[in-house]
Amino acid sequence: MNHPEMYKGREVVVLGLAKSGVQVAKTMYEAGANVIVNDKKDREQCPEASELEALGISVLCGSHPEGLIHPGVSLLIKNPGIPYSVPPVQKALELGIEVVTEVEVAYHICQAPIIGITGSNGKTTTTTWVGKLLEAAGLHPIVAGNIGTPLCEAAAAASPEDWMVVELSSFQLKGTQDFRPAVGCLLNVAETHLDYHGDMEDYVNSKAKLFANQLESDTAVLNFDDPVCRKLVPYVKSKLLPFSVTETLVEGVYLDPPYAADIPDHVSRTVIYRDTEGNSHEIVRVDEIGLPGRFNVENALAVIAISIAAGASPNMLAEPLKTFRGVEHRLEYVEVKNEVTYYNNSKATNSKATIMALGALDAPIILIAGGLDRGSDYMELIPSFKDKVKAVVALGETKEKIGRVAELAGLTQIVLVDTEEDAASVLRTAIQEAARLAQPGDVVLLSPACASWDMFASYEERGRIFKEAVHNL
Repeated sequence: MNHPEMYKGREVVVLGLAKSGVQVAKTMYEAGANVIVNDKKDREQCPEASELEALGISVLCGSHPEGLIHPGVSLLIKNPGIPYSVPPVQKALELGIEVVTEVEVAYHICQAPIIGITGSNGKTTTTTWVGKLLEAAGLHPIVAGNIGTPLCEAAAAASPEDWMVVELSSFQLKGTQDFRPAVGCLLNVAETHLDYHGDMEDYVNSKAKLFANQLESDTAVLNFDDPVCRKLVPYVKSKLLPFSVTETLVEGVYLDPPYAADIPDHVSRTVIYRDTEGNSHEIVRVDEIGLPGRFNVENALAVIAISIAAGASPNMLAEPLKTFRGVEHRLEYVEVKNEVTYYNNSKATNSKATIMALGALDAPIILIAGGLDRGSDYMELIPSFKDKVKAVVALGETKEKIGRVAELAGLTQIVLVDTEEDAASVLRTAIQEAARLAQPGDVVLLSPACASWDMFASYEERGRIFKEAVHNL
């Protein structure tokens, strides 16, 4: 797309309200565009509509009206979660109208260099952590996007002296064309969101758009332990700054010694950054990192690489790596009740995220899992179930699938929770069943391996209800 100022006097349709839709509508309106906002939800479910109408922006709620998209429309900006199969998007594509997300608009108005962070798992933790490291290094981060301030609002206020640190989903990146981050990071790739993308090829291609417009002066941070990330290397035109927990790198961020089959996990390890001239910088010992689990070691290495790419001095990074305690709903400690420890990992919306959480905990685990059925078979959970889980309490649309996987893993303590009650009651029942199965020293872990939308409005709501119910046990 062009800069928003180029749409002065031209018709722009914004599809979907919520925070990002409101802000991008304001941005285009202030640039002089004739903005029409459309949301399929009923007017009563669109409290943001009045705010836009007070500015003179047209808002249509309750349906996608016939004629909304026509040859006179210059641009369609859609909420990232709206699929490309909906009629207005299909009509725009048929007419050759550009379809973008808020990320593309924000890029064109942002004066600050952008750090874009994506991946199937760990995005929010990594994005938040990068903000902490850049602050400690004396830089000026603005953390925005999926977390914090809507991206267009933050971009409009940013100066060239700032760093815009942005968490990006595949949904957002699919709707970009010119977007170019100064630093792009792909953490990992797992099979997820196939109901939206249709297949893994489209999902990976959407993630890879993070690097599509980068120049040689930009930086690509890639996980060299992830085979999909590694396959993208030949297509990256920018400077490559990899990280790995299993390989000693010629340049990049790695562990000394690495995680390897012939080296016990309890061996003391140090995070090393090796620069372009071959100089090695010791950053921090692994056992000093503030978050538990191997996957958080991977996140920490990514955070270090991103921060160094943004200009942070390696000797300024140790303290925020030690003191950071994570983000809500990401392997979040809740409470100890009757000598049983409860963790909220509601953000685990795919199998890989649950596997990572199981691997981070040492005690016997009673796992609460299940949720929206996106067609996965969950068979990849079997090894972790065998090694780490003593009982499974399953709920939601996938409860039978999760229960079957637990059976195949050889578990005998499996509870399928009836889902006929309201969602909060179902989750409370699951917690009570888990507490009944738990013995002193065990862990009860909510790590669903599924999205929440079959029962809850969001993974945040699911996590908050879990924590409240644990506190009230």
